Amino acid sequence: MPATPAEPETISCAACGVEFGPDRDALPEVCPICDDERQYVPATGQAWITQAEWASRAEVRVAELGPDQWGITAQNVGISQTMQLVRTPAGVLLWDPTGFVDLGTAEFIRSLGTVLAIVASHPHMYGAQVAWSRALGDPPVLVNAADGAWVQRRDPVLKEWAGTLALADGLELRTLGGHFPGSAIAHWSAGADGGGVVLAGDTIMVNSDRQTVSFLRSYPNRIPLSGAVVERIARDMSELSYRQLWSNFGIAITDGADLKVQQSAQRQIQWMRGDFDHLT
Repeated sequence: MPATPAEPETISCAACGVEFGPDRDALPEVCPICDDERQYVPATGQAWITQAEWASRAEVRVAELGPDQWGITAQNVGISQTMQLVRTPAGVLLWDPTGFVDLGTAEFIRSLGTVLAIVASHPHMYGAQVAWSRALGDPPVLVNAADGAWVQRRDPVLKEWAGTLALADGLELRTLGGHFPGSAIAHWSAGADGGGVVLAGDTIMVNSDRQTVSFLRSYPNRIPLSGAVVERIARDMSELSYRQLWSNFGIAITDGADLKVQQSAQRQIQWMRGDFDHLT
């Protein structure tokens, strides 16, 4: 079935997929989110794209990731992150929204129940967060206060939060910082059949081996965080019980994630401290 855009005229950055709104006269010369050391403007230069234009190329895929958990990916759209959905008795969390809003996908999400909130782990994942809210009946779009200046489309549905925020029984948001000051995770204690799930975006990035994670200021530009910041994030994560950890491209540690995050943090700290310099 052809993709049907919810807001055809809404304009986004073609590289990162973050929405700017329908007013071409208000567009900056370059996307501020891409023009930052954590991201990059493509060698071909800044480009803008409408939702209608994306509809002709987007390939939307829905995958069931576990009980009451789904991943939705819009291939060929911006960074092509995997949007996560988790369903609780109180409603649904939409995490790391894609840059393209397809009406058919919105209908599927509405069939799962009331949407509690739309939340991005950090500014690279803002996607079409306001357009998603419009398509889903105007649930709040929660933006971490520490990163609020990065929002490119202002709207009354935007609500700031900070620290820790309970969305429902057993579902909370936590600010960890690192990649961005407001970089966050969602902890869903009932996920994975009660083993616990963390939606981490790339606040914590699962590596290709699916057994370890990394903590970076910039992933495409390979800028590290300090050992002290990695230690702080690991300490905050040690307070949580979880079996699985999902990053923002559908890659996950599906068992023993809590221990593996701690082990990965120690490994990164040791390498940055110089403990293994004799191996180089």
